[in-house]
Amino acid sequence: MKKNSPIPFFVCLALTLWGFPSIAQTLSDSPYDKVGSAMQIISFAYVDSVKLSKVAEDAIVGMLKELDPHSVYISKEDLKEANEPLEGNFEGIGIQFQILSDTIVVISPISGGPSEKLGIQSGDKIVKIEGKSVAGIKIKNEDVLKQLRGKKGTKVTITILKVGTNNKLVDYTIIRDKIPIYSVDASYMVNGEIGYIKVNRFAATTGDEFRAALSKLNGLGMKDLILDLTDNGGGLMQAAIEMADEFLTDRKMIVYSQGINSPKQVNYATTRGTFEKGKLVVLVDEGSASASEIVTGAIQDWDRGLVIGRRTFGKGLVQKPFNLSDGSQIRLTIARYYTPVGRNIQKSYKDGDEAYHKDLMDRMKHGEFYSADSIHFPDSLKYFTPNHRTVYGGGGIMPDIFVPLDTTGNSEYLTNLFRKGVLSQFSLKYLDQERARLETTYPTAADFVKNFKTDQTFMERFNAYAAKDSVSFDAKGYEISKQILQTQLKARLAQNMFGNDAMFEVINAINASFNKAVESIGNDSFEKKKISVK
Repeated sequence: MKKNSPIPFFVCLALTLWGFPSIAQTLSDSPYDKVGSAMQIISFAYVDSVKLSKVAEDAIVGMLKELDPHSVYISKEDLKEANEPLEGNFEGIGIQFQILSDTIVVISPISGGPSEKLGIQSGDKIVKIEGKSVAGIKIKNEDVLKQLRGKKGTKVTITILKVGTNNKLVDYTIIRDKIPIYSVDASYMVNGEIGYIKVNRFAATTGDEFRAALSKLNGLGMKDLILDLTDNGGGLMQAAIEMADEFLTDRKMIVYSQGINSPKQVNYATTRGTFEKGKLVVLVDEGSASASEIVTGAIQDWDRGLVIGRRTFGKGLVQKPFNLSDGSQIRLTIARYYTPVGRNIQKSYKDGDEAYHKDLMDRMKHGEFYSADSIHFPDSLKYFTPNHRTVYGGGGIMPDIFVPLDTTGNSEYLTNLFRKGVLSQFSLKYLDQERARLETTYPTAADFVKNFKTDQTFMERFNAYAAKDSVSFDAKGYEISKQILQTQLKARLAQNMFGNDAMFEVINAINASFNKAVESIGNDSFEKKKISVK
């Protein structure tokens, strides 16, 4: 036989086909049969051992990638964690913590959680968990979470170095419980008439939380409201409908959804709204998506308030969860949603996942974050509100008043300080040393916000601390970023001493969109801006 004879190849091929005659018989034109047959073929004919469950998962992921960017597969192992932000709770001891100088420091106990009920407070240091030292061992965040989280009703004993007790060690046996994940970050009165509410997600508890915040501010004399939905990536559609209902009068459409296999469903406002009058401003940006856009779209379409900020993300698809037999889940896009005037604001995904997820980066490169003139909508996407204002569909919601992204305070020095967590670490260290004095000098949040100054002495102390943490002082960078640094440091101290309301009150002092909202509410032409034709 010649060395290059083709006979052995043909013999092998013939034997292969002869050995598996049933394969061809099992194949059919049905896509369901194809997938099943492919799995069967792999299971008994593949050259090596293979984990079929992994092959099946990869196949599902691959199929969903062909549909749209928001149809996803979630494994059984990941499902609980994925549901926590939507359910509005997790199970654990209820603290926010940070690892500082290789020590677990309590940033704050979560309101209503078991740690708060036992008297654990900001500044306490966790040095042991179940009798084993966790200080000075280079413990990581994920290791702390594994030990402190657990099923409701289970116990964990921690040893704490109590703040302000001259290094006194105290053992706490904590019964784990359901810990709320709050949707409302802050709610406070800006002045005697304007209220502010910051919402970070739309979860099962958002409606109740938001109504409670409105009730609190209404009780304090609120006449006008700033609703901050910046960086709110969305969540449950029902939570968005509940929020929009607080602002719109009875029987006004909030949103409708429709798909080939999902009949048209229309959602209307009811009579229960508690803020149907009064000036309303919604703050949005490129991080505002999905449920945030439902609320914003309804308010804009009905000329109920002003939208201030930058163009939103552009997600107009509705997902429904479908559970699989092994406990995993597919969240499948079943419909598109539309604002009251008929806008679908979903941005295009025809160029694939990679291009879709690069969209925000492309927007920045094209200058959209800095100038409204770089944004162009075709006439085919033009819609009109009842007051004849022009609004657009496709690719997010364009605000009524554009506020550019301000990067003038950015510097490499600031970036390095944030990257290494120096601001948070210094704030905790400063409070550890100065808490007693600060609490005496500034007994209330209002005292602190109004009177505490990050003066030259304070900032010199910060820069010296940063230099010890390997971030060398950069005089030019410091001058560029000084205002941001001073504000951020004061905000962190306010949060640790008085909570999120105080922190946002400090931060918002340099928030351009927030300041534009306050200015707009105080402007006599507020109502005219809602009826002007663009």
